[in-house]
Amino acid sequence: MAMVMAQQQRQYRESSSGSGSSGGGMSKHMVASADTSKYVRYTVEQVEALELVYAECPKPSSLRRQQLIRECPILSNIEPKQIKVWFQNRRCREKQRKESTRLQTVNRKLTAMNKLLMEENDRLQKQVSQLVSENGYMRQQLQTASGSTTDGNSESVVNTPQHSLQDTNNPAGLLTIAEETLAEFLSKATGTAVDWVQMPGMKPGPDSVGIFAISHRCNGVAARACGLVSLEPTKIAEILKDRPSWFRDCRSLEVFTMFPAGNSGTIELIYTQIYAPTTLAPARDFWTLRYTTTLENGSLVVCERSLSGSGPNTAPPQFIRAEMLPSGYLIRPCDGGGSIIHIVDHLKLEAWSVPEVLRPLYQSSKVVAQKMTIAALQYVRQIAQETSGEVVYGLGRQPAVLRTFSQRLSRGFNDAINGFSDDGWTLLNCDGAEDVIVASNSAKTLMASLYTANALDMVGGFLCAKASMLLQNVPPAVLVRFLREHRSEWADFSVDAYSAAALKAGSYAFSGMRATRFTGSQIIMPLGHTIENEEMVEVIRLEGHSLTPEDAYISRDIHLLQICSGIDENTVGVCSELVFAPIDELFPDDAPLLPSGFRVIPLDSKSDSMTSRTLDLTSSLEVGSSANQRTSDVTSLGSRRSVLTIAFQFPFESSLLENVATMARQYVRSVISSVQRVAMAISPSGLSPTVGPKLSPGSPEALTFAHWICQSYRYHIGSELLRSSSAGDDTVLKHLWHHLDAILCCSLKSLPVLIFANQAGLDMLETTLVALQDVTLDKIFDESGRKSLCAEFPKIMQQGFACLPAGICMSTMGRNVSFDQAIVWKVFAADETTVHCLAFIFVNWSFI
Repeated sequence: MAMVMAQQQRQYRESSSGSGSSGGGMSKHMVASADTSKYVRYTVEQVEALELVYAECPKPSSLRRQQLIRECPILSNIEPKQIKVWFQNRRCREKQRKESTRLQTVNRKLTAMNKLLMEENDRLQKQVSQLVSENGYMRQQLQTASGSTTDGNSESVVNTPQHSLQDTNNPAGLLTIAEETLAEFLSKATGTAVDWVQMPGMKPGPDSVGIFAISHRCNGVAARACGLVSLEPTKIAEILKDRPSWFRDCRSLEVFTMFPAGNSGTIELIYTQIYAPTTLAPARDFWTLRYTTTLENGSLVVCERSLSGSGPNTAPPQFIRAEMLPSGYLIRPCDGGGSIIHIVDHLKLEAWSVPEVLRPLYQSSKVVAQKMTIAALQYVRQIAQETSGEVVYGLGRQPAVLRTFSQRLSRGFNDAINGFSDDGWTLLNCDGAEDVIVASNSAKTLMASLYTANALDMVGGFLCAKASMLLQNVPPAVLVRFLREHRSEWADFSVDAYSAAALKAGSYAFSGMRATRFTGSQIIMPLGHTIENEEMVEVIRLEGHSLTPEDAYISRDIHLLQICSGIDENTVGVCSELVFAPIDELFPDDAPLLPSGFRVIPLDSKSDSMTSRTLDLTSSLEVGSSANQRTSDVTSLGSRRSVLTIAFQFPFESSLLENVATMARQYVRSVISSVQRVAMAISPSGLSPTVGPKLSPGSPEALTFAHWICQSYRYHIGSELLRSSSAGDDTVLKHLWHHLDAILCCSLKSLPVLIFANQAGLDMLETTLVALQDVTLDKIFDESGRKSLCAEFPKIMQQGFACLPAGICMSTMGRNVSFDQAIVWKVFAADETTVHCLAFIFVNWSFI
């Protein structure tokens, strides 16, 4: 045994001396060869050479390793197998390093979230103790003084003293108000000054966006949010203080005065204007004091409250002065980076100034939570993920550019709805038959922000036709999703073409449109979406063809930039919007935008989430076939109300103002009629339990079609496509939709068009069910794939199926997709003799 150990030590010394380097110059990298059991010490130069190769190719082939030995003399004494082991170990170390970094990041987040949850638990325990004390006190009062009256809310309500402008004449008075505001804000953010209850429909816990609560038995309406964000406190405060950048209803924020305060803090006097959400209510403005300071524990605080008095004298007459009770942001740094944010919004929105039907919008804490509190936290998290590079957008657009487009669309739509006189809006005569309001704007200052200098002489101005209407028992998310996916049901493409041509300001922009025929189809090209998918940014292409031979070479397509938000049916109290504007197909960053669209706001403040059905394929995935179940879903909704606001904008020449106004009024009236028809169709109470959704005109019901696909696969292939394929089981469609492999179906035409795809298929093609029907089969295969399919086509038609080898296809966004195998088979109709379509399944697909 001693002789063996001595021999091993001698071999080790020989290998060490053969490396050609002294002990001080030796690298610490050591690699064990699996077959020779020898240790090789690499010099610094050898390691550098190997690292250069690893940076280019972490997994080189045997030929590449041999080539490396030939090209690098300093590696000539290393065997190829030993170099192979070095790369194996290097990949292992890299994987371990990444995993260690990831786990450290996750651990920091979980530690911070655990701390937040423990603090929230302590706050809730204090709230329970306070409620028990109040309950005991009320019982005692009822027993001892039956004739006295007790306000049960007196202990939970924060009585905010009003401070007038006379208190702000000196820095000492300002600091007193600021300190009071700070104390009251902190008592709401971390204490029990407000009786907080969990936000309906939100899931608490470390996997959610944050912890959300709304006020209960509170003076005014209030909302609260807590969350973890991977940004530094000062950066978060900078983002949140810029309210117009994230609060879409904020028209402007102006700092009138700024004073220094203690702890390197500042006191600011601020005037803020807030848009009205509909045409039926006036806008709101605030005159507030904002205090920014740092606490002793290192936390950064930005708190704000209203000041009494007239405030600035520049407020337009359309505004109603509202009140902000102590609100703000508490931002605490976390160990290892990132911050914990506490956000509180507490408002009095003067509900008396709006019609009674709209007062729930101004008396609901959920509305404040969705529009302000949750929006602020989501925006900060969006910026954090964009900063870290986690967000990917389409068409090469940077996240900030798309966010700017989204903000411009939202702001332009709000400007059109409100029609402020200081922006140049003037009401035109209206006959009142459909209560459609038409306003014009010829202000050159606003025109300059929408058009290029060359277009100012041609465009006399633009006008807006708008209206608001009450909807009964129509889910806002379902209505907006239907309007988005079925544009031809309500839109007149010639009107869209008019606006698009006017924006281009070409020679024929106002003299009349060239003869054009529109196919009625739309192609939705996604650009990006927020991290919680609450808003999507996309480009819509409406296909048009010239009717005159001389213009056949000119593209007649219409392109619309569009944002869609609030289409998640499971989220309570969300405003649903569809806003779009014509845009040049080149999509320049400074493109002029003239937004139009729809806004649907739920008015009822019920806490239960709505269960509703849609007219697309996905509606069948969560709805069973039982008539009793569907009936109960409908009756459980009750009578729900929402207000729909429609606003469409059109450019005009000065001489054609009356003509364009007449056209705009008639168009909006036709859209109202279409929306009313659609609302009746999608209302849950108006759906028959026996009628299922159809994939497209002429197609069978979705459930029937799913059975055809599975039965045909079993007939041709001899095996089951799904684990559960019972002929009478309604879960077949759901399992087909969630199948891991991409399943596509195409029509049997001279130019095959895709008619169906499951969720994996839509993800692979990067498209939607509606846009899918404009994708032809030849567009998804490369040249090799098309040749392979053509060669197998006779076999498919004769035998009924074929297997295509591994290959590459393309998504609608132009990305390459690899797959291990593709199976094609004929899908029979119910009679098992008629071939309805061809089905494809792409096994183990992935983006390259």
